[in-house]
Amino acid sequence: MRNFHFNLGGIATMAAIGILAFASCSRNDVIESPKSMGCLNLGPGNLIATRVITTDTATTIWFRMHAPVGMRFRYSSHSYLKDEVGKRYPLRSAEGIKLDKVLLKTDTSTLEFKINFEPLSREVLMFDFTEGDFDGAFKLFGIHDKNIEQNTPTFEQLAAANPYTVPDNWFTTDTITIRGRIEGYNAEDFGLTSLQCYFYDVLEKNQSVVTGFEIADDGSFENRFRVNHPVRQTLWSPNNKNDDFDQIDFYACPGETIDITVRKNQYGKYECFYNNGSSKQVERWLKADLTPAYWGTQLYTFTGNFEEEIKLAEKCWNDLVFRLAIIGRRNHFTPMEMQLALADIQAEIASDFMCYALTRDNALMKPTIGVVIINYNDLTSSSITDTAEYNSLRNFKNFKLLQSIDFDNPLLMASSRYTSAQNYIEHAKPVENVRFKFQSNWAEGTTHKDELDTTYAAYRELMGCDHNNLMAQICVLRDLYSSSGMNRETMEMDLPYFTNPTIREKAEIHIASQFAKTEPASALPASNSAANFIRSFNTRYPGRFLLFDFWGMGCGPCRGAIQASKQQRAEIAKRTDVKLIFVAEESVPGGSEDYKNYVKEWLDGEEAVCVSHTEFMRLQELFQFGGIPHYETITPDGLRVREDLQLKGRPLNINDERMNQLRKSLE
Repeated sequence: MRNFHFNLGGIATMAAIGILAFASCSRNDVIESPKSMGCLNLGPGNLIATRVITTDTATTIWFRMHAPVGMRFRYSSHSYLKDEVGKRYPLRSAEGIKLDKVLLKTDTSTLEFKINFEPLSREVLMFDFTEGDFDGAFKLFGIHDKNIEQNTPTFEQLAAANPYTVPDNWFTTDTITIRGRIEGYNAEDFGLTSLQCYFYDVLEKNQSVVTGFEIADDGSFENRFRVNHPVRQTLWSPNNKNDDFDQIDFYACPGETIDITVRKNQYGKYECFYNNGSSKQVERWLKADLTPAYWGTQLYTFTGNFEEEIKLAEKCWNDLVFRLAIIGRRNHFTPMEMQLALADIQAEIASDFMCYALTRDNALMKPTIGVVIINYNDLTSSSITDTAEYNSLRNFKNFKLLQSIDFDNPLLMASSRYTSAQNYIEHAKPVENVRFKFQSNWAEGTTHKDELDTTYAAYRELMGCDHNNLMAQICVLRDLYSSSGMNRETMEMDLPYFTNPTIREKAEIHIASQFAKTEPASALPASNSAANFIRSFNTRYPGRFLLFDFWGMGCGPCRGAIQASKQQRAEIAKRTDVKLIFVAEESVPGGSEDYKNYVKEWLDGEEAVCVSHTEFMRLQELFQFGGIPHYETITPDGLRVREDLQLKGRPLNINDERMNQLRKSLE
């Protein structure tokens, strides 16, 4: 037995905190049925290592691959092993499989093959298999001897060993500018002329921020957007067809300009080189192959019961922490990088665990065909397939995992997964159940303050804290944003609960805006391609109000709304004062066959337009929306109607009374 020395932001050795200790593997030693932490990018399939032999001349691994019939796959000759310190051991040869050739799984049998690599160093105790440096490469993490006990580090140990103080100016409202250049860029080879960044800001009422980055002929790009705190985000495009280019990650603080050079590294893959700012400060974290989404995907796609999910979540949590310890040592993380990575783990696990809980809750519902359930808390027992599990999903005690997460830590907000975590916690069934019962028993003399006390108490129980933490305050802020019909005095009852100065300020701004006299409609930008696209319909349909429905073939709610409103739209089509326009993003010019068939069936004779990804992105940036369906109302003279006055809703109720109300509001 020997110690595995570990040097990362204050950690002296792994043995000192019980992180890892394995027996050394001698030359010509055999590891039967080695254990691994997880397989990535094989979809419904799976890859396991069944045997490892290390000699003086090679390390040979026997693999077993499970895959469904009809799956196409390929193993690359660029495969390699990577040890704890990041050293690579390239592939030398393979037996039982043809490398670099697309193969088809034709039967249900497992595929057995072996690959020879350069011999692992004697000091190696755990290693990864990676198929290559390209997007979608097969990976098998943490291969090691199952007979040697692992002492996984705890979250608390990693955090304590890497002390870091969050800056006092964490909450600052300002713009960030991202600029850069892709060396060797060619629009035809890459298949794209723009990149995009989706950012969802929980502190803003309209939280979707979509920013487009046009790529010039020389590969340069630049744009900016406003933030309220530091963020980790990604520039990407679904149209990219260059296997060596994946995405551009960055980390930026309000007020910063981040300059990035993207060029090929020694392995032929495009890599980001950060020239300044916070991105350069945390470059090791941005480039680390931590893949927390791999473990998160296991959680939200799990189809077992809630009790099994809880056990799986605990395993995923421990695996992620352990992998972070290994990767953090390998990449020499600073304390700041380690704390940001720990925060990312927390946001990822919280989001995906709570996503499962909501999905599982809905799966237990079996409503009568044709009946739409408005409130799941009002279901009869006969509508529930498993009453015991249904009740367990509403029991606070079963959400202990959330108590392991520091929801007061603002670093969590830098994670791209924070918004979804916040959304799922805001609508967590235990909390909704308490709120529903409170509202059902609303009595004379009950106030909004009583409701707030009940709501905050539910959040405290869910997250296991004795105070109204940062997450709880943000959830209530989001609830305030979505509320309507309350008077100013009632809305201001929220303010004393917002102990975070930034959240209170946002709430005060929102309340003031709700009761301020604002213009009912605003002008679109004068020189803007997306605005010109919108105005072109004013020319085609003069004198009419325009109702734009932004939708997509892959959006179930979009298609559901279109199909449910077909009869209503037939009546609306007879009007001469309004025109419905359906805009969808399609990668094929003119639309795919599925799109054309759908339009023919459900939108035949109506104004249905499909635009490219870049054009749709520009429309998202113009109207600041990320999710679909999204609706916008434009006046006959090309003005954008204020949100609360727009023509929308289910059912789509557009009649003489509604149109007269709109005209009167715009006077």
